[in-house]
Amino acid sequence: MNAQVYFSLESAQERFGPCAVTIGNFDGVHLGHQALLKAACRHAREHRILPAALTFHPHPAVFVAPDRVPSLICSLEERIRLLNEAGAERILVLPFNEHLALFTPQEFVSRIIVKGLHAQAVFVGENFRFGHKQTGTTATLTDLGQVHDFAACFLPPVTFRGKLVSSSAVRHSIASGNVSLAGRLLGRCFSLEGDVVKGHGIGSQQTVPTLNIKPPAGQIIPRGVYVTKTLEPSTGRSWPSITNSGTRPTFDGAELTIETFLLAPLSGPTPEQIQVQFRRFVRAEQHFPDAASLKQQILRDVSRANTYWRRLNIP
Repeated sequence: MNAQVYFSLESAQERFGPCAVTIGNFDGVHLGHQALLKAACRHAREHRILPAALTFHPHPAVFVAPDRVPSLICSLEERIRLLNEAGAERILVLPFNEHLALFTPQEFVSRIIVKGLHAQAVFVGENFRFGHKQTGTTATLTDLGQVHDFAACFLPPVTFRGKLVSSSAVRHSIASGNVSLAGRLLGRCFSLEGDVVKGHGIGSQQTVPTLNIKPPAGQIIPRGVYVTKTLEPSTGRSWPSITNSGTRPTFDGAELTIETFLLAPLSGPTPEQIQVQFRRFVRAEQHFPDAASLKQQILRDVSRANTYWRRLNIP
């Protein structure tokens, strides 16, 4: 079912509730976020109300901690899609601004959760904080739930092999090149998506031809060479691939590029948009003395990627 998505409290107010809502930034919609949605959906089914999600855009840190704004794991469009896939039938993307940042915990609950969303249950993590300067705690939410007649439900942190699942942990894994761990924390492969753009022509002439996308603005970009899978979202076509994400130091590049070499024939038209799913780190980007040396290394990288796919028994 496609969720109904609203981008202002006013537009959502008459159509949103009654609901079981989960609240958060939901960057990445990782396993912890999915657990919250699962609990909210179960409660919604039992009480015959709507499962819903309240998220924010831009990231609240833009206003409350501008010197610590994180790079995002996924775009807003992907976040909405993933929340929908996790079961949310109503999604409010609340514009976060200086006015909202000044809401007291009491104002946040009465104006947004109660009057805006008509929530009958609120699902959040045990470390949930809300309101001006994050002065609202789980105890605050419990007390306000009793005042306004909604259930405040708190879930413990989700862990993976003893590691806390969080957006920060996912970002750290991606930044360090450990996209395999990032994928396990996300419950799916970390991916980047964008329009296919024209490169500098070096690959087709001196090394190997690639499909290039511009790095999505504001998203975290893993640096180096990776085994990947490339998909065309509009058709479902997919190819095993190998991807270099970096600045092309062999050619004195300065601009960050994402270049993907397909390991299977491209039958049909060249995709206009692709999604690159990062599977495994191969090596760091490095400078080579000339294009021929780089091409030889790319062919070795391709061999490693083909071995990876053969071991998975995937053509």
